[in-house]
Amino acid sequence: MAAPDISQSRLYEWLTGDEDSRMCKDIPDEACDEQPRNFFLHLLAALGNKLADELASARLVLPWLMGVIGAPLWMVGLLVPIRESGALLPQLFVAGFIRLKPERKWVWVAGGLLQAVAAAALALLALFGSGSVGGSLVLVALVALSLARGLSSIATKDVLGKTISKQRRGTLMGWSGSVAGAVTLIAGGVLMLFGDRPGELALAVLLGIAALGWGLNALCAARIKETPGAVEGGENAWESVKLGLRLLREDRDFLHFNVSRSLLLASALALPYVALLGQQQSGTELGGLGVLIVVSGLAGMVASPVWGKRADTSSRRVMRDTGLGATFCCLLAAAIVWLPGTWSQTVWPYALVYALLVIIHAGVRLGRKTYIVDMAGSDKRALYVALSNTITGVLMLAVGGAVGALAQWLGTAALMVVLALMALAAAASASRLPEVE
Repeated sequence: MAAPDISQSRLYEWLTGDEDSRMCKDIPDEACDEQPRNFFLHLLAALGNKLADELASARLVLPWLMGVIGAPLWMVGLLVPIRESGALLPQLFVAGFIRLKPERKWVWVAGGLLQAVAAAALALLALFGSGSVGGSLVLVALVALSLARGLSSIATKDVLGKTISKQRRGTLMGWSGSVAGAVTLIAGGVLMLFGDRPGELALAVLLGIAALGWGLNALCAARIKETPGAVEGGENAWESVKLGLRLLREDRDFLHFNVSRSLLLASALALPYVALLGQQQSGTELGGLGVLIVVSGLAGMVASPVWGKRADTSSRRVMRDTGLGATFCCLLAAAIVWLPGTWSQTVWPYALVYALLVIIHAGVRLGRKTYIVDMAGSDKRALYVALSNTITGVLMLAVGGAVGALAQWLGTAALMVVLALMALAAAASASRLPEVE
């Protein structure tokens, strides 16, 4: 048994740049002994989750599904707000419940299994759904998927903070994003081969693979060696709300972080509109979807390890730089629409901007995840994550609705300029955050 442990430790040291796999900053000795093994279980779990997220994406795959089954157009506009806010809004209300569990991984397992079931339901709808009824059932399945995602999200970060030490968490998330990007790239390449053929079966296969990805996520979570934690301080939902509001008043750095994170929503809100510009040129055929999935996978492979290493050095600077990057991408998308020339009448220029924005958005996610995990102490990490996610969920609904109205009023290109200004404000706000690494 020793040999596998030695090789595992050496691979861990190579991936993280450690010279000693026993170097741990803020986790117990028992967790430090298990860190190499847990690192790879986290890596596989994150691979399953990230792959499933891409293959059941509300920004790309589910709009195609709605088009294939003939759902009304207004339902398509509900996909991203439901996906994002549904995953974030309930988290504050389960933070106290999770706090009462000595081992939080089982909450993560439950969330992964529920997401797998919801993705399997979406796969069946790709084969048998049609019209308004099919579209409504897609939205119902997406609500269940999003709520389960919220359950997993808060438990995942808490278990990550208990089992992987500081200055290794960003690296872990970076490597998982890179591997998932490679697998997603293969899936997108296969879709490109379908060209303009109908996609019911192909979409069902994609969503079935997503269900398997979340099943892998749950299986790996169950095998993580988690040291039982303290259960003191568990709150009910309303006590958690009151404590959270008090934290916002008393912890100015936490409030400042949430302002920056909220402004960084510009990158998430811009992605579906950039994809929409590309879809308007290519239609709903699987070839155009394949192009966007391929560039998304390539971007994930390039982006995540770079941002992961940088986030371990300074997640504040990552948030600042990604705000500037999102500003550039939004302005570039607007310029492509406004500049004359037939070269803008295909999916490819928009796919390029989409790829750049995916790289930026990967940095946004890694930067703010690493920042809040490192910022919060172990006794309040779950509450900080839940409160921040709940705030972002509320703002996603509000800002998402406002952005939709602006798109209807100003047009997509002008909306890109508005989102560019929002991203620029995010960069300015993040630049004034304190360092936490």
